[in-house]
Amino acid sequence: MDTIDTILGPLYTAVSWIIVQFHKLYSIPFGEDSGWAWGLSIVSLVIVIRIALIPLFVKQIKATRNMQALQPKMKAIQERYKNDRQRQSEEMMKLYKETGTNPLSSCLPILAQSPFFLALYQVLNKIANNQVVGVLNQDLVSSAREAHVFGAPIAARFMDSADKVETLNASLTDVRVVTVIMILLMSASQFYTQRQLMTKNVDLTVKTPFMQQQKMLMYVFPIIFAVFGINFPVGVLVYWLTTNVWTLGQQMYIIKRNPTPGSLAWKQRQEKLRAKGKLKEDPAEVQARKAVEAARANRQQPKRMTKAQRQAAAAQAEAKKAEEQAAEGKPSTAEKTSGGDRPARTRQQPKKKSGQRKGPQRPKHPSKK
Repeated sequence: MDTIDTILGPLYTAVSWIIVQFHKLYSIPFGEDSGWAWGLSIVSLVIVIRIALIPLFVKQIKATRNMQALQPKMKAIQERYKNDRQRQSEEMMKLYKETGTNPLSSCLPILAQSPFFLALYQVLNKIANNQVVGVLNQDLVSSAREAHVFGAPIAARFMDSADKVETLNASLTDVRVVTVIMILLMSASQFYTQRQLMTKNVDLTVKTPFMQQQKMLMYVFPIIFAVFGINFPVGVLVYWLTTNVWTLGQQMYIIKRNPTPGSLAWKQRQEKLRAKGKLKEDPAEVQARKAVEAARANRQQPKRMTKAQRQAAAAQAEAKKAEEQAAEGKPSTAEKTSGGDRPARTRQQPKKKSGQRKGPQRPKHPSKK
C-alpha cells in the first residue's frame, strides 16, 4: 500500500484538490456537510477529466474505425501465413505502418482514465478509514465521511459489515439498496453504450472477427462491472456511473455527426442530407435509385384467396374466355372437350402404293395355284 501511495501520491493531491474546489462551490447552495455537495463534486471531477480526454476519445474513434476497415486485410494475412507466426506478425506491423493505424489507440481513453479512477478509489478508501489524504484535512475528511448520497455514505460499500456502516451513521439496508441500484444502472449504461456502437455505427455487411469481439465485450463488460461493483465505495459508483453516461452521450453525438461509412447511422444521415438537398450525388445513381423506388411502388403483391375464391375466379376467367371465343366464331374450350354438335371426323387411311405391301407376305394356298 505504501508503494501505491508513493506512486499515486501526486494524483491523490490532484483529485482531492479538484473535489475540494467544487465542494466549496456546491457548499453555497447545499451546505458543507451535504451529500449533494460531495456527490456533485465527484460528478464535476468526472466532467473535468472527460473534457481533458476528448482528444484521446477522438483518436479512439478514428482508431476503431481504421481497425474495422482493416479487418478483411488482416484476416487475409492470417489465412496466408497461418503456419508462420513470425511472418504473420511482420505483415501485420507492415499493414499498420502503411495505414497509420495504432491498435492501442482504441484503449487510450480507458488507460488514461485508469490512474484517476484508482486515485479516487484510494481517496475514498482513506476517507472511509478517517485518514487525511491529499489536500483533504481532518475537518473535510470528517465532513465527507458523514455525507450521504440517497441515504448511503459516499465511503460505504455493499460488502461492508453492519458495524462499519453504523459508524458512518447509516443502515446496511440503505447502503445495499443504493449500491445495487447504482451497480445495475452502471452495467445497463455500459451495455447500451456498446450495443449502440454495434447496431448503429458498424458496417454489418462486412463480417469480421472484430465484430465478434465487440459483441462479446457488449456482454462481458456489464458483468465485470456488476462483479467488481460490490467492492466499490458509493463515491466510486457515482464516478463510474457518471463517466458511463458521459461516454454514452459523447458516442451518440459522434455517431450522429460522423458515423462509420456503410453503417445504419451513416445511411440514416445520408437520407436526411438527401432530403434537405445537402448531399451531392451522381445523377446516374439518383436516376437508378428513383427507377428502383418507382418499380417497388408499382409492384402489387398478389392477395391471398381461399379455395372457393380461387375456383370462382377460375370459373369467371373460363366464362370470359368462352365469350371472347364465341364472339370470334371459335369453339369454346368446353365444346372442344365434349365435341358438341360437330360431326365426327373420319380418319383417312393412308393409300397403299402399288408394288408395296406392308408386313410379311403370306404364302398362297397350293390349291389356288
